[in-house]
Amino acid sequence: MGTFGRRLLLAVDAKGYGGVDVVTQREWQEAIRRLLREAATEAGLDWEQWVTQVGGDSVFAVLPQGASEPCLVDPFMRHLEAGLRTFNRNRRDEAWLRLRAAVHFGTASPAANGFEGRAPVEIGRLLDSRVLKAALASAPEAHLALAVSATVFNDVIGEAYTTIRPQEFREVRIAEKEYEGRAWVRVPGYDVQALDLGGAAGHGHGDDQPGASGSAGGATVSDTRPPSAPTAPENTVVQVINGTVHAQGAVFGISK
Repeated sequence: MGTFGRRLLLAVDAKGYGGVDVVTQREWQEAIRRLLREAATEAGLDWEQWVTQVGGDSVFAVLPQGASEPCLVDPFMRHLEAGLRTFNRNRRDEAWLRLRAAVHFGTASPAANGFEGRAPVEIGRLLDSRVLKAALASAPEAHLALAVSATVFNDVIGEAYTTIRPQEFREVRIAEKEYEGRAWVRVPGYDVQALDLGGAAGHGHGDDQPGASGSAGGATVSDTRPPSAPTAPENTVVQVINGTVHAQGAVFGISK
């Protein structure tokens, strides 16, 4: 039987990596690891204890047991975004390094080729989701777009363990491959509620859909029964009409 454990996870990926020249790719690769390490140090996170898997323009990291979730969501992301702004200063627009990032907390245990468990798969779906890509694409001056899982949002941001307010996030629905659930997206420097996510966001609290409420488990529950829903067998439907009606053979009341 394998070991069971819950770990704090981070994943980042660069936008447009395949469309830049080799020199820029090399600069981006070097910058990503440097900026992650510097942001971790500034946030008080022990970078040397991180287990990382690097894939060119992407990094997947499993933080050590007891790593601070608020520190990763708040000061780490603030320092990472600041580092990106500094790196991109005076660079031509097409050479800007712009990152998507995802944070999750869940089951992840060491395995023969990395980590096994639900959380590594789920954070990959958050990172590569259409909605997070759309968030960064619709904010052309942004350096970073962040998605956090329902677990992280509810336990860390919703409980005010960070200086980032819940209102700075937008609740979205993620449906990628076998994964379906809720996530919360933030784009520093932008009102994320106003961003055009191209219909990929679903209907969460942040989308102001009347009568709908999102849940951390990924389901959307409506407070009102749809007009087309059938009446339950035990119900009685009665039509009350005042006055004279000429409708021979019509049925105005059905009782089951």
